Amino acid sequence: MNEAKYIWMNGEFKPWHEATTHVLSHTLHYGNGVIEGTKAYKTAKGYAIFRLNDHSKRLLESAKMTHLNIPYSAQELNDAQVELLRRNEFTGDNVYIRPFAFLGYGVMGVYHKDAPVTTAIAAWEWGAYLGEEGMKKGIKLKIVSMNRPSNTSSMGKAKATANYLNSQMAKFEAIDCGYEEALLLDDQGYVAEASGAAFFMIKDGVLISPPNDNSLESITQKTVIEMAKKMGIKVKRRRISREEVYVADEAFLTGTAAEITPVRIIDARVIGNGARGEMTEKLQSAYFDIVFGRNPDFEHYLTYI
Repeated sequence: MNEAKYIWMNGEFKPWHEATTHVLSHTLHYGNGVIEGTKAYKTAKGYAIFRLNDHSKRLLESAKMTHLNIPYSAQELNDAQVELLRRNEFTGDNVYIRPFAFLGYGVMGVYHKDAPVTTAIAAWEWGAYLGEEGMKKGIKLKIVSMNRPSNTSSMGKAKATANYLNSQMAKFEAIDCGYEEALLLDDQGYVAEASGAAFFMIKDGVLISPPNDNSLESITQKTVIEMAKKMGIKVKRRRISREEVYVADEAFLTGTAAEITPVRIIDARVIGNGARGEMTEKLQSAYFDIVFGRNPDFEHYLTYI
């Protein structure tokens, strides 16, 4: 990966290779940690972090759900991310930021109340997710054999490290079968989300995305819905069955890393014209205008460095 100069850890800026933890840290053994994925883009005014406060707030909410006591406010986490970007002196177009918290060394056993909490933020330069050609062509998506765990069996609303074992296994299965990304159904057989992104489909001019009943509340998903409505596109949030996905006119995934990724094939069914659709292209272009600071209506979501 692209190493940087510093990582923020428990209030200090440490050299990249000195930001370490003990092998008996509680989270390594029992999986209770929380993460965020935030991104900064190089705009005409310099780097700007997109929806910074929303990501910091979600990290704290995830920690509360999983009984992790992060001793920093959202504003303190915001300030740390801004300063981290300054100190690392990045030059690329995109920077990925990973705020996270985990249980450190001192307690073993499932009960974690007395385990110390470590809070850290790393950042590194991040290239284009698919490249220009890939963002036009789109990806192959597979509905995998495993489901998103039900709401009664896990903390699905938390962006918790333990939840990503499900995502890892799903994506491994998809890639092993010759696809590029996984789509998971919920325990009722309706679309939940991809391994690390939200799902959208377009049918008869309507933009449709499943509710967050059994998926992470995606910040990028909210952004896409907001900008689609401003563009006059009709939006529906409702359950989506497997069969509906196969006959969609267009489909795409959204997330901080995925941005807006077109889908051209789902389970060997060609979606629409087999490449990025017309509405997907419009939304994709509008999204990049927002994050690169070219749309003043959404500039309040940008924190300039």
